Amino acid sequence: MTDPSAHPILVTGAAGFIGFHLSRRLLDQGYRVSGFDNLNDYYDPRLKEARLAVLKKDRNFTFVKGDLADAAAMKTLFDEGRFRYVAHLGAQAGVRYSLINPAAYGQSNLTGFLNILEMSRQNEIEHLVYASSSSVYGANGKVPFSVEDSTDHPLSLYAATKKANEAMAHAYANMFGLKSTGLRFFSVYGPWGRPDMAMWLFTDAILHGKPLRLFNNGHMKRDFTYVDDIVEAISRLIFLPAAPDPDWSAMKPNVSTSSAPHRLYNIGNHTPVAVDELVRLIEKTIGKKAIIENAPMQPGDVYETCADVTALMAATGFSPDTPIEKGVTAFVAWYRKWLAGNPA
Repeated sequence: MTDPSAHPILVTGAAGFIGFHLSRRLLDQGYRVSGFDNLNDYYDPRLKEARLAVLKKDRNFTFVKGDLADAAAMKTLFDEGRFRYVAHLGAQAGVRYSLINPAAYGQSNLTGFLNILEMSRQNEIEHLVYASSSSVYGANGKVPFSVEDSTDHPLSLYAATKKANEAMAHAYANMFGLKSTGLRFFSVYGPWGRPDMAMWLFTDAILHGKPLRLFNNGHMKRDFTYVDDIVEAISRLIFLPAAPDPDWSAMKPNVSTSSAPHRLYNIGNHTPVAVDELVRLIEKTIGKKAIIENAPMQPGDVYETCADVTALMAATGFSPDTPIEKGVTAFVAWYRKWLAGNPA
C-alpha cells in the first residue's frame, strides 16, 4: 500500500461537523490534509469559519473553497492535489430542509457525488470513503438496522439521495474497479456540532429559556453517536480499501458486500435513546428545566434508529461505545465556551 503520508488526503466538507473532526484527527496522526468546502449558508458560516481557523493552525492543512457540483473546479482540485485517499463528507445535509429546498440536494448530493466518483476514477484513487446515512433504512421497521436490510423505501429526499450515492458508488466499483466504502452514520453529535440538530437546538433553548419543539411528543428513539467514535471508525476504514467479497453470490446477494470492491458499514452507538430522555439529560447537565412545545410527527421522520455494527467490528475491531451521558456533558461544556467566544 502507498505510504499515505506521501500524498495529502482529501476531506470534502472539511468545514462541516464531521469533516472538521476527521481532518483534525488525521492531522494529529501526522497526515497532510487538503480540505474542500463551499462554506454555504445552510447554517451560520461563522461556525464553519471557526472550525477552519482551528485546522489552519496546522501547517499540514490546506484549504480550497469550491462547489462539488462544479466539474471544472473538481478537476483542478484533483489534478493539483495528487490524492491517493478521499474522505467525501461534503453534502447537503438535513431531512427537513429537503422539504424546503429540494434542488440543493440534487446539486450537491447527486451531481456533486458524480463528480467525486469520476475524479476518483480518473485519478486512480486507492480508496474512496463516503458519507451515507441511517436515513436510507426509511420505512424499515426491523431494529437494529443491519447493512443487509432492505433500503428500498426512503422516507425523505435526503435519504433517497444517500441511497442513490450507494448505488452510484457500487456501479463505479463494478465498471471501473474504484474501491469505495459507504458509511451509514447514526445521529452524530458532539462539540462543534450542527445548529440544526437536536443536541444543539435543545441545549440552546434550555440555556436561553426558550421553548423547544418535541416532535411526536419526544416519543421517538435515536441512536445518538458521539463524533469521536464516528471519526475513529472513519480513520480506520479509510486505510482499509474495499475488496471484492469472494463468497458473494448473485443467487443470494448480500447487499452490504459485492463481487465488486464496494462495502457498506453502519457507524452507530447501537444504544437508542428516547428524545424526551435526551431532553432530561440536558436539563440535568445544565441544571435548568426545559420549556417544551409538543408537535406532531414530521414528514420524513422515523420512530426509531439503531445500528447493528457487527460488520464494522469485524472489519476494524472497533465499535462505538461513548455513553450518552458523557457525550451530553462534553457538548454542553463546549457550547458554553462557544457562547463565550472561545470554543477552541
